[in-house]
Amino acid sequence: MIVFAGPGVAGAIRNQFNLVGNTVNSGASAGIEGGGASGGGSTGADSATVQAAVAKDAKDWTLDEQKAVAEDIAAKGEASPAYAKAKAAMDAGTKFSVKLTNRITMEYRIIGINHDDLADGTGKAGLTFEAINNAIGQQRMNATDTNAGSWEKSELRGRLNSGDLWALLPSELQSKAKAVTKMTDNKADCNYGDPSATTDKAFLLSMAEVYGDIYRGGDQYEYYKSRGVTGSNYSGASSDFGHLTRSVGEFSSTTFDCVASSGYFGSYAKASGHVCVFPAWCF
Repeated sequence: MIVFAGPGVAGAIRNQFNLVGNTVNSGASAGIEGGGASGGGSTGADSATVQAAVAKDAKDWTLDEQKAVAEDIAAKGEASPAYAKAKAAMDAGTKFSVKLTNRITMEYRIIGINHDDLADGTGKAGLTFEAINNAIGQQRMNATDTNAGSWEKSELRGRLNSGDLWALLPSELQSKAKAVTKMTDNKADCNYGDPSATTDKAFLLSMAEVYGDIYRGGDQYEYYKSRGVTGSNYSGASSDFGHLTRSVGEFSSTTFDCVASSGYFGSYAKASGHVCVFPAWCF
């Protein structure tokens, strides 16, 4: 259950609703072919995989091509021959899709370019992706209504990175996802504290990564920044489903913040409540 708190009235309840777990298959989506060997995809401007990606519409990129483009951009930045096409795909909200191991199709898009720090300290992940439908379903953050330990200690983080939800991702995607360092307010004492780091291959966005510096916990992703998303201008963050973030509720020891389907930022859910999740990952 997500609760909407009116702007400027912390904790005031405006409305509440149960999210409906229907699969969305509207709009043009990109079919994904299976990847090659584990860690597949090559780098360099002369890479045949990168050249193939540059020569086609981005919506038709395979997983191998997405990874090769990401690694080329990580190495060369805007000098990569694939940079302009990747940025155009991000700005347009181009949809990709992949079939999960339960045969449900997950849609996703590029939200960041050279944004996330690789956990091994070798630089940036070239591309960050975020799911945009409810293929992963409605999930709880914790078994009980507590946000103690925040994202770092949450049940959902464990399930997304090594448990049953990670197992839903096809092996072709698992083998390409890179471990990155995520900054999150893990203090969970009813006040925002200094963010601390976790290492994740799959993660939820923080409120800061969607709405910008009105919150702590990472930097706003380029996709949302390009749409001018802020706490007062939130339509660019709208989606078909309200969904969880990894940020704790500011004035509560029992809730996590959510992004409403309208994009509105003042909503939250009990830690044990089942809400749609939009996992993100990096190549």
